[in-house]
Amino acid sequence: MALSDLYTQYNRVWIPDPEEVWQSAEITRNYKNGEDLLHLQLEDGTELKYPVDPRALPPLRNPDILVGENDLTALSYLHEPAVLHNLKVRFVESKLIYTYSGIILVAMNPYKQLPIYGDAIIHAYSGQNMGDMDPHIFAVAEEAYKQMARNNKNQSVIVSGESGAGKTVSAKYAMRYFATVSRSSSNTQVEDKVLASNPITEAVGNAKTTRNDNSSRFGKYTEISFDRRYQIIGANMRTYLLEKSRVVFQSENERNYHIFYQLCASARRPEFEHLKLANPEEFNYTNMGGNAVIEGVNDYANMMETQKTFTLLGLKEDFQMDVFKILAAILHLGNVQIAPVGDERSSVSLDDKHLHIFCDLLDLESDKVARWLCHRKIVTTSETVVKPMTKLQALNARDALAKKIYAHLFDFIVERINKALEFSGKQHTFIGVLDIYGFETFDINSFEQFCINYANEKLQQQFNLHVFKLEQEEYMKENIPWTLIDFYDNQPVIDLIEAKMGILELLDEECLLPQGTDENWLLKLYNNFGNKNPLFEEPRMSNSSFIIQHFADKVEYKSDGFLEKNRDTVYEVLIEILRSSKFRLCANFFQDNPVPVSPFSSVIKVKSAKTVIKPPNKQFRTTVGNKFRTSLYLLMETLNATTPHYVRCIKPNDQKLAFEFDSKRVVQQLRACGVLETIRISAQSYPSRWTYIEFYSRYRILMSQHELSLTDKKQICKIVLQRLIQDPTQYQFGRTKIFFRAGQVAYLEKLRSDKLRQACIVIQKNARGWLQRKKFLHIRQAAVIIQQYFRGQRTVRQAITARALKEAWAAIIIQKYCRGYLVRRLCHLIRVAVLTIQAFTRGFLARRKYRKMVEEQKALVLQKYARAWLARRRFQSIRRFVLNIQLSYRVQRLQKKLEDQNKENNVLLERLTTLASNHSNGIETIQKLQLDLEKLAAQKKMSEEKEKKRREDYEQKVSKLENRNSELQEQKKQLEKELKEKNEEMKEKMDDLTTQLFADVQKGERQRMMLEKNFQNQKQDYEEKMDSLKAEIKFLKDENDQLQKKVREKQQIEDGLKMEVEELSNQAKTIPELHKEIELIQSQKLDVEKQLQCQKREMRDKLSDITMQLRESYDFADVRSRLSTEDLEHLNEDGELWFAYEGLKKATRVLESHFQSQKENYEREIDGLNSKTEHLSQEINHLQKLFREENDLNDSIRLQVTRLTSENMMIPDLKQQIAELQKQKTDLENRLQEETAKNKEKMEERADLLRHNQEKEGTQIRVLHIQNEIRTKEKERLIATSDELQDINDHMEKRHEGEDETKYKMWQDMAYLTTENTDLEEEMDKKDRIIKKLEDQIKTLRKSIETAHEEPMLSMPKEYIGMLQYRKEDEGKIVQNLILDLPLL
Repeated sequence: MALSDLYTQYNRVWIPDPEEVWQSAEITRNYKNGEDLLHLQLEDGTELKYPVDPRALPPLRNPDILVGENDLTALSYLHEPAVLHNLKVRFVESKLIYTYSGIILVAMNPYKQLPIYGDAIIHAYSGQNMGDMDPHIFAVAEEAYKQMARNNKNQSVIVSGESGAGKTVSAKYAMRYFATVSRSSSNTQVEDKVLASNPITEAVGNAKTTRNDNSSRFGKYTEISFDRRYQIIGANMRTYLLEKSRVVFQSENERNYHIFYQLCASARRPEFEHLKLANPEEFNYTNMGGNAVIEGVNDYANMMETQKTFTLLGLKEDFQMDVFKILAAILHLGNVQIAPVGDERSSVSLDDKHLHIFCDLLDLESDKVARWLCHRKIVTTSETVVKPMTKLQALNARDALAKKIYAHLFDFIVERINKALEFSGKQHTFIGVLDIYGFETFDINSFEQFCINYANEKLQQQFNLHVFKLEQEEYMKENIPWTLIDFYDNQPVIDLIEAKMGILELLDEECLLPQGTDENWLLKLYNNFGNKNPLFEEPRMSNSSFIIQHFADKVEYKSDGFLEKNRDTVYEVLIEILRSSKFRLCANFFQDNPVPVSPFSSVIKVKSAKTVIKPPNKQFRTTVGNKFRTSLYLLMETLNATTPHYVRCIKPNDQKLAFEFDSKRVVQQLRACGVLETIRISAQSYPSRWTYIEFYSRYRILMSQHELSLTDKKQICKIVLQRLIQDPTQYQFGRTKIFFRAGQVAYLEKLRSDKLRQACIVIQKNARGWLQRKKFLHIRQAAVIIQQYFRGQRTVRQAITARALKEAWAAIIIQKYCRGYLVRRLCHLIRVAVLTIQAFTRGFLARRKYRKMVEEQKALVLQKYARAWLARRRFQSIRRFVLNIQLSYRVQRLQKKLEDQNKENNVLLERLTTLASNHSNGIETIQKLQLDLEKLAAQKKMSEEKEKKRREDYEQKVSKLENRNSELQEQKKQLEKELKEKNEEMKEKMDDLTTQLFADVQKGERQRMMLEKNFQNQKQDYEEKMDSLKAEIKFLKDENDQLQKKVREKQQIEDGLKMEVEELSNQAKTIPELHKEIELIQSQKLDVEKQLQCQKREMRDKLSDITMQLRESYDFADVRSRLSTEDLEHLNEDGELWFAYEGLKKATRVLESHFQSQKENYEREIDGLNSKTEHLSQEINHLQKLFREENDLNDSIRLQVTRLTSENMMIPDLKQQIAELQKQKTDLENRLQEETAKNKEKMEERADLLRHNQEKEGTQIRVLHIQNEIRTKEKERLIATSDELQDINDHMEKRHEGEDETKYKMWQDMAYLTTENTDLEEEMDKKDRIIKKLEDQIKTLRKSIETAHEEPMLSMPKEYIGMLQYRKEDEGKIVQNLILDLPLL
């Protein structure tokens, strides 16, 4: 069917929107082919006639069932608006940040801490398949770990995205998952070291930007190495393109690297005083952004964390202090002031404080540094010229030196981290985690953005090839024919950048030229690629830029600074000064042959596309672009050799708001990170894939009754699809799935919705008909009632007269009284009925309440017994747990004793084997003797024949022979007597042996009874111990409650102390004001003293002036001459002048005393204020001590609380162990009972056998006519064997005594239950073997004696043949049985 047929009524489409990028609308009228308008209705209800191109209709919206899918490739319509809407629904409505897009995990930054990364979540995803659970970074990590373990192939997790999208956090969580899942049982802390490398690299490589507070300003590839058990054994880190320019320049509201601010925050610590640091606002390199503080970040605490991670990695304090010295030196270098001297020169003052600190920290000569910061040396073939630099050039040289030092320090720290993570063993496999910058485009793009986008082009190419490969593997697995899919190949862009005479080649070539400039390089780019390469463009409005068409977007690069950043040069004289430093670490940075940072740099060598001539100057030998291209080549080679897993981090908004979705920003990143490209590749083939069961259950409504009657669901699906979709190229049948092209699932959904809509219409038709009929009947009934009332009124009006009224009135009165009577009667009946009903109901309720109370009482009793039973069961489980722990420990001790006993059994077995060999040797000798006897019998026959011929000659000798015969008979009788005696002795010995064996068996039975009694005693002891353990647990709980109470009291005390500290801090704030008042009072005192002295001087001067005036104004001689003697006498008598003079003197004294008293008062006030200040300072010191003690108390309380919480966390594990040990104990008890029953049966059977053997031993023994030598040998052998058996029996008795001792020890150790059973079994087996041996020996003796009696010595050869036959068959079997019956060790 045509795609335009899907644009029917009620279907929904996506149309472009300037705000939300795409807007949903519903089709209100069916679309016909060739129309240029589409009738739509927006979600807000507005009608719209949307103009369309018939060849490019708007994209259709997916059915509601597919909205919010875990995997974007499962959508029926795969296009940009469908992907954007699915991500928005999951992120905003469902609060889900992870979504699959084929093999890609799309991760949205929520800007909020989510509880989805705990250890419980890690264990939940461990061992699960990737599609079994919701999308998560742990699912990707688990897939990588599982494929590594299953296929023994290296893996890579590639994390990319914009700055602020959450790349670093995602990479950390992936590494944390690997460290948790593959944690080894050893205490090497390798996993902790691997995770500890993250805080250090973040401190020296991350910074605050306008987009992200913790932005990684470098790329990082971490290889986590695993051994053959897939446990972490080490790691290695490679870094790419550190942003060195951030050291000397930051934009507004940005910061330098975190480590500088951490150092400044710790400047007042005693160990950092020699660095002479201050606040970050006082340094040029940390104050350019204007905002040195990040909200919610404590730089001092982060510094402590950085030092801890350094220590965890084994980097000691000396190394840390060397690193901090270099960082402080960089900060002081940025504050070195360079003053202009005219237009062409500049200078640095030798008295510059920061210059001296910089030189002291790096152990350099300050005069040389000051000179060569402002001068440069130009070496030619004939002479060396020293050229002064302008202020701008000197500043650039200073900044270049700072960048160079920091870059070397960064590489050195990474190198030391790699050394700390080295491992001694052999790497089996590894998983690499790549945390690298995503595609970047800003208003002004420079060399850094060019390198970043170049790296993303290479990664995108690798990603496209991998996705295409996986798509084809899926088709091959399902046996579906596939054709080559056309996908975007960005090889032309990569060739434009890195090929021969590409952008990087031309840049390096321009850097080789002494007079090379950015303008000349840009001109070469215009000449080589302008109007020749469609991917390269010249901007219309700028002559200093160029445009490259990347896979994500067009990017305009500013050529200014490309050459300088690519060269990354520092003047050779400054390098020589740093190389000659006495500070070893700084000098090592600038050696000619530095140690490579990564071990991979020495393994793989990459050839340049063009042979470049090495210039004589060292700073031009390698450029930044060349280094970056080489490291990128190594990275791609590593990624191609591994199985990649992709994580694309998306930044949902620029305002860092939690769960806010900016569609424009998200679409821009989706285009840049390759998600839409993956979807486009999927859409070109068969994007929708349904299993046969899913298809059958979903579209069963579209199947006919005949189709549903079939049994094979796979065949039903094929028949239905062939009927519904006429074009067979729109779907394919796989082995387990049905593959659909884009839009076919939506078409099936449309058919399904149409079918459901028709069914709904039928249901609605019937329901509405029923409702209308019901309404009609109701209206009809109402009309009939109305008619009835109207007709009744009409008849009443017609029939009303005076008589009729009176009759009616009388009838009403009669009816009133009649109805009253009836109603009263009915009321009485109802009242009686109600009373009876109430009585019965109240009785019923009372009885039900009584029953309920009885049931509740029974329930309480049941609960009491049930809880008691549960408590007893819990107590028994704990007791069994403790018993099993003790048993397991003591079983190990007794196993060692069993091993010693097994060694003794081996010795006995060797002795038995030697006895068996001796016995076989005896049998061989007997056989030889029998052969000799046969030869003698043959000779006897010959002699008898000769005797017949010569009987006449030997008649005389007959008498002699008869006499000889009689003598032999006498000897025979004697031998028979001796043999009977010997047999009787052997019989007595055998009786003794059997009695001993029965005694041993009875002794073992008694020991078993003793063991059972001991078991009961042990059981009681264990129950008592469990009671004591339960009491201890209760005691611990009480202690825990008391500690918690103490914690609360301490918290209250802490709050009170905090209030006092706040009050004292407020009082302390008033101390400077008091100091100021004291200083004012002291100054006032000085002023008053000065005023007093001035007043004194003035008074003295005035008095002297007055006296002088008096002397001058009065001529005493004239006065005396005028005055008479009487007047003089009268004047002297009154003493007026003297009194006046005395009054003046008194006045001056009073003034002096007044001023003196004021002075003393002021001094007293000053002393009082000084004492107050001293008292306040003492109180402040006392409060500070109290505050420190309180902090120590709080720390101790926290430690105790953490200890108690850890102990409480161990309780469920202990309960599980108790339950397991309880099960083991019950199993052991059952086995012990079974083994004891078996042993009893065996003992009874063996006793019966012994009795039977004793009855058979009473047979008569006949005399053997065997030679005396053979009989004596056999007797000696039997005696030897009996002695050996006696020794074995003695040894067994000794062993038995030793076993009794071990049993007693086992009883003392309270672990005899399991080991005693094994000892009993072994003892019974050994005794059974001994009994069998004795039985066999008795049988052999009996048979040998019987054969000896039956066959005389000088009989026919047949008799000897019978003996030979017995010995050949039975003796071998006896030896074999003896060997087989030996105990197995």
